[in-house]
Amino acid sequence: MQQRPAAATRQSTIERKDLHRLFEVLRARGYTVMGPVARDGAIVWDELSTPDELPAGWTDEQEAGRYRLVRSDGPALFDWTVGPASPKASLHPAAVTLLNARREGPALRLLECVPQPTRLAFFGLRACELAAIAVQDRVLLGGTPTDPVYRARREGALLIAVQCGRAGRTCFCASMGTGPEVRSGHDLVLTELLEDGRHLFVAEAASERGGEILAELPATDTTAAESGAVQAAVARATAGMGRTLETEGLPALLARNPEHPHWDVTAARCLACGNCTSVCPTCFCVTTEDFTDLAAGLSRRVRRWDSCFSVDFTYIHGGNVRSSSRSRYRQWLTHKLGSWHEQFGSSGCVGCGRCITWCPAGIDITEEARALRQDQRGKEGSRGNA
Repeated sequence: MQQRPAAATRQSTIERKDLHRLFEVLRARGYTVMGPVARDGAIVWDELSTPDELPAGWTDEQEAGRYRLVRSDGPALFDWTVGPASPKASLHPAAVTLLNARREGPALRLLECVPQPTRLAFFGLRACELAAIAVQDRVLLGGTPTDPVYRARREGALLIAVQCGRAGRTCFCASMGTGPEVRSGHDLVLTELLEDGRHLFVAEAASERGGEILAELPATDTTAAESGAVQAAVARATAGMGRTLETEGLPALLARNPEHPHWDVTAARCLACGNCTSVCPTCFCVTTEDFTDLAAGLSRRVRRWDSCFSVDFTYIHGGNVRSSSRSRYRQWLTHKLGSWHEQFGSSGCVGCGRCITWCPAGIDITEEARALRQDQRGKEGSRGNA
C-alpha cells in the first residue's frame, strides 16, 4: 500500500492528557480505534473507546517459552514490547464466512458475502508490526488475485506507531532491519517521554492523513532536548536487543541442508502445536470448511487460519506430504527465513520474537539458524585444515 508524503516532517509535542483529543479526531473521521490493552495476563489488541484503556503502568518479561506481565513503577503507557496478538487478527481475520447458500425449492440460491470496507485506526504499532503489515501487503495484495477481505480492511487503515523505548529478551528486529526505530509504513509516529515530571509524546507525521490529524491536536514545537530524548530512546532499544540473527547467506544455507541431523534434534522438542504460526504477525495460511444444516436448507463456507504444523495441512490423495514434526518444522523455518525471499522478495520474519516467547518448548528460531551455520563453518574449517 503506497502512502502519500506528509505535508511536513516537523516534530510536535503533545501532552498525555491530549491523547483524548486524538481519539476524538479519529472517531470524528469515522475510524474504529484498535489498540493495546492489558487483559488476561497479556497485552492484546482490542477496540478502544478512550486512551484511558491503554495499559498504563505495565511492563513485560519475556524469554523463550515464558511471558509475564508485571506492574511497573511509572505511568508509562508503552513500557512493554509486544504481546501474543498483532494487528493481523484485524486485517486478516482468523475466521471469515466466504459464502452462504440457501435451498429454495429444487434450486440453490447463493448469498454473496461481500467484504464491507472498514475504517480501522491502529494506535500503538511497533516498528516490527509495521514491517509485518508490509509483508502481508506483498503476500495478500501484491499478486493476482488479491485477497478481497484483506483489501477491504487494509485500504482504509490508519497506522499510528509508537517508538520502542526498550527491547525484550526475545526481540531481534535490529538483525532483520525492521526496527526498533519506526522508519516507514506509518501515518503518524509517537515517542513516549517521561521528563521532569511531565508525560509527553513527541509526534511526527509521515503521510498527508497523519499531518491532517496532527494539525487538529493541541501541540507545541518539540524542543532540542525532547528530540534528543527521542533519539536516546531508540538507541536504548537498539542496544537492548535480546537476540541476534545473522541473515547473510541464510536462505542458501537453509536450502543446502534439508537433511541436516539438527532437524531431528529440534523435532524431538517440537510439540507441533502451531503456537508459533498463531502468534506470528506474517503467517497467512488458511483452510476452508463447509457447514450444512439440512433441516434449515442452509450451508456456508468459512475460511479460517491454518498452520503448516497441522498434520492435515498437506493432506492430498494418498496421504500427507509432511507427516513428521521434523518435516513440518523444517518447512516452517526454511520458508520463513529462506524461500520467502524468492517467493515474496523479503524475509517472512520481522524479528518480533513472538515465536520464541510463545513456544511451550522454548524453541528459538535464532538458535536453530545459528546451529546450522556453526556446523557449516565447522565443516568449512575442517576442509581448510585438511
